[in-house]
Amino acid sequence: MILTGAQILIECLKEQGVDTIFGYPGGTILDVYDELYRHQDEIHHYLTSHEQGAAHAADGYARATGKVGVCFATSGPGATNLVTGIATAYMDSIPMVAVTCNVTLPLLGKDTFQEVDIAGITMPITKHGYIVKDISILAETVRKAFQIARSGRPGPVIVDITKNVTSAKAEFTPMTEEEKKKRWKLPRKTAYTEEDLETAAEMIRSAKRPFIYVGGGAVSSGAAGKVRELVEKIDAPVCDTLMGKGVINGYDRHYTGMIGMHGTKTSNLGVSQCDLLVALGARFSDRVTGNAKKFAPHAKILHIDIDAAEINKNMRATFSLVGDLGEILEELNKRIEPAEHAEWMAHIEEMKEKFPLLYDESVLTCPMIIRKLSELTGEDTIITTDVGQHQMWAAQFYTYTQPRSFLSSGGLGTMGYGLGAAIGAKVACPEKTVINIAGDGCFRMNMNELATASRYGIPVVEVVINNEVLGMVRQWQTLFYGKRYSQTILTDRVDYCKVAEGLGCRAFRITKPEEAEQILREALSCGEPALVECVIDQDDKVFPMVAPGTSIEEAFDERDLKERSKE
Repeated sequence: MILTGAQILIECLKEQGVDTIFGYPGGTILDVYDELYRHQDEIHHYLTSHEQGAAHAADGYARATGKVGVCFATSGPGATNLVTGIATAYMDSIPMVAVTCNVTLPLLGKDTFQEVDIAGITMPITKHGYIVKDISILAETVRKAFQIARSGRPGPVIVDITKNVTSAKAEFTPMTEEEKKKRWKLPRKTAYTEEDLETAAEMIRSAKRPFIYVGGGAVSSGAAGKVRELVEKIDAPVCDTLMGKGVINGYDRHYTGMIGMHGTKTSNLGVSQCDLLVALGARFSDRVTGNAKKFAPHAKILHIDIDAAEINKNMRATFSLVGDLGEILEELNKRIEPAEHAEWMAHIEEMKEKFPLLYDESVLTCPMIIRKLSELTGEDTIITTDVGQHQMWAAQFYTYTQPRSFLSSGGLGTMGYGLGAAIGAKVACPEKTVINIAGDGCFRMNMNELATASRYGIPVVEVVINNEVLGMVRQWQTLFYGKRYSQTILTDRVDYCKVAEGLGCRAFRITKPEEAEQILREALSCGEPALVECVIDQDDKVFPMVAPGTSIEEAFDERDLKERSKE
């Protein structure tokens, strides 16, 4: 059949199962939006307040479902406004396809109005980028983009289409169901042998003090069940990264909490004392390892990851397996006999009792709010966050029991990420409660997306932790910069509740501990987009903490600081 480029694009999106798009129109992409209008019963488009919000919403949609998230933008500033969202998805290995349209082919490279080389700009932050200048390759390009985005280590792909291609006409041949199944993912390259599997299994069998370290790869591979099976089978303690939350049930006796700069002392000390560290879909980020030369000093390291580039990049592995984590664990679990490490687990339990996560229960704090949210919500809840102190508290004090229930910008640390991601997650999972936890500094960056939530009646709950400062930066200024609070104080006249109401949302404010439960219940049950402002002290800090350049074994908390001050 003969179709325009815009029609071919929409047909290809439907082939890929796309039913949701987040975006913002403009001149060069008008042909596509005109065609989208004709398919609005099949593909639902959400007009965000800003293109960055569209990218974050597509990201949140992808994290919540495992599907490829899709966003649209026009040329020039529309396309460049996607960049931070694309980089966020790239750093956290999130499958996304960003479709932009550029000026017509004869005007490319002539500094034309709203022309920008978006494929060139995003080259370092995408798995692949395409510029489509010929309608004859459009369909195949779109199909490849989705295949690349979801295959192997997932990530974002950009497809930039010149405007003349969207209006031109060409023959279009739909994919058959057989071809769809055949091309759904790129062929896997198995980089391990039976002997490799046996070597890994023997390392696990012979360990006296094994410790399992779980990263975001365990979420994206859908391997949570197999990870839990391994943990139970070898009776080993297990920690997670920010990206690995929910892979292990937070109530499991083997679980020790997050590892790293703001990880629990039990996780940090346990990894420092173990004789085998099994890293599952994790990349040994600097926020995890601290001083890499002092990380897991007594341990052999078994590293399993789908991306060969991660092996020996940040930490040298004793042995590694490259491939899909779920497939590898299925084979390993067959080869490993049940074991007990009673003495090691008893030692871990002692550390849990000795080094619990604490907070002051006499005043309103962010940990108190998050604990209360954890009590009031169930497994069918998705928590998104922005970046900073509240993000760490959300990782520490909410108990996650399922994968894809904690969505946060881990690698890029994007302030303003959470609200767009919450909207995307709620659209993807309307039956789930979706809560974004933000600091007042982060909320200012993308608070305009409350208008998106109110426009479509998307009942997300935005919890703003208001301490009138850029909390995490202030914490560093307090501890390492002699309390010189340069440009981190936000004491001004902004009323966040009025902002929310002005954007069409419900608004609540909590100032005392005794108000928390009733107000949170009301916000969670109101059935409308709602903001809850929680006013806390500006000098509340996230502990434990590992100072830059030190070992994670040297994690300190408020009690340690008080002891040091006495010396």
